[in-house]
Amino acid sequence: MQRQLTTQELLDRFDEAISNGYIFAYYQPQFNHATGSMTGAEALMRWIDPEYGMQYPSDFIPVLEEHDLLYKADIQMVESACRFIRNCIDDDISVVPISFNMSRNDIFKHSYVDDVEKVRQKYNVPVKYLRVEITETSAIGGMELMVSVIDKFHKLGYIVEMDDFGSGYSSLNILKDLDVDIIKLDLNFLNGNVSGRGGIIIRSVVQMAKWLRTPIIVEGVETLEQADFMKSIGCYYIQGYLYSKPVPEDEFLEKMSIAYHEPTKSPSELIKTFKADNFWDPNSLETLIFNNFVGGAAVFSYNKEKLEFIRVNRKYIEEIGMNISERDFIESNPWKYFETDSKKVFVDTIEKAISSAEEEVCESWMLLNSKCCGTDQMCIRYHLRVIGNAGDEYLIYAIISNITAEKKSFQDVFESERKFRYASEHTKSYAWEYTIATKEMRPCFRCMRDLGLPPLIKNYPEPVIESGLFQPDYADMYREWHRQLAAGIGSLEAVMPLTAARIHFKVKYTTEFDENGVPVRAYGSATPIE
Repeated sequence: MQRQLTTQELLDRFDEAISNGYIFAYYQPQFNHATGSMTGAEALMRWIDPEYGMQYPSDFIPVLEEHDLLYKADIQMVESACRFIRNCIDDDISVVPISFNMSRNDIFKHSYVDDVEKVRQKYNVPVKYLRVEITETSAIGGMELMVSVIDKFHKLGYIVEMDDFGSGYSSLNILKDLDVDIIKLDLNFLNGNVSGRGGIIIRSVVQMAKWLRTPIIVEGVETLEQADFMKSIGCYYIQGYLYSKPVPEDEFLEKMSIAYHEPTKSPSELIKTFKADNFWDPNSLETLIFNNFVGGAAVFSYNKEKLEFIRVNRKYIEEIGMNISERDFIESNPWKYFETDSKKVFVDTIEKAISSAEEEVCESWMLLNSKCCGTDQMCIRYHLRVIGNAGDEYLIYAIISNITAEKKSFQDVFESERKFRYASEHTKSYAWEYTIATKEMRPCFRCMRDLGLPPLIKNYPEPVIESGLFQPDYADMYREWHRQLAAGIGSLEAVMPLTAARIHFKVKYTTEFDENGVPVRAYGSATPIE
């Protein structure tokens, strides 16, 4: 039975909850919105009573704080995080830094720093995997003590984050006095508003942080619009429901194994519950979402290849990048924008959407022109879904994104790789790329041609060692190299015999790090010794 415990019940059950692990950590991941990679996580307190189910933090944390019990629960969070990190290290799983919250009560009444350090040493967790979150409100009335606590954590090697920046009354003054390493900016203090005055404030905070050389993590990010805005002003690290809600340990472990993450809320999901009739009501929720929240969007009718645009929003025009009005676009012949092959792809996708009653996706090259911009070729990705029909005429909802730069970049890379392949034919070196988090290796074409390697090798280097390419007497050394790469070593180099013929090669690795200093990829090469 789900029920919220009374204050007395919370107090009576607290010791049992601590002893039996009913109070434990959920983890909310943090991401680099530019790369989709996970960069860290925050441990958040949860209490699940075996009889009465989930207890909400907003209900039990004030009770624990009032009765001086929150300290034990906070240390429990440190214990949960350290135990999780230790298990990952023991299982050779790449782990991200985890932050835990420090309350005002922790430092004013207890030896918090010493007790945190005892827990870390108990599990022998490298300090680089732990971060302390303080709130600006916890420093009010005890600035000297807070400065001392932060100094102690720094001397022990901990990263200190200022949480909920902007939610207090003297943020700038506190930031001036506290030597924090990372600022966590909570969008909730602006009600998530990144337009108008809210956007100006956020831009100023980000610029100030750059001057201080202090990274910012933005929390409370719930929409792609918010995340894209933050990225556009140079703030890439985000935390919020757009990518992930707080999740239990097993689910977090699964998320850590994924090299690239995408936002979990696709704008196209919004149209699943739309009522087509409401599109014509200027005051409807459908119109509000259409005009403001779903990016470039359009509604058009389709009947046996007859296409007519009915509505487009301003973001649709902005996405294709042409200086024309919505009216001019609607009144023009839509097929004139499509190249011959692209028109067929577009029609086939519409027919597929009609048949499947699901969202279908295609990419089409288009020729667009305007009086001021002239003619330009661009590639548009369409997400199409049928939202209504009358006989053979169908109403189609479309969300678009301009992927021209992406396509041209891919073509440039392809051309570069083609030239590199021709040039590499005249060398004797082998090269490969190793993704550290997933232990995936992608060999060059010469590796595949000469050594018979597949395009992708998982759990590298074990399959290659088993194949005999790396000799048994050098296998442990090579395994140790990969542990060092995961630990953050910048480069490695040695001469070792390869293949059954024991031909000596100079083997080298160079490591690539992300903006947070975490090793991401390593680039290897092997050159025969003449």
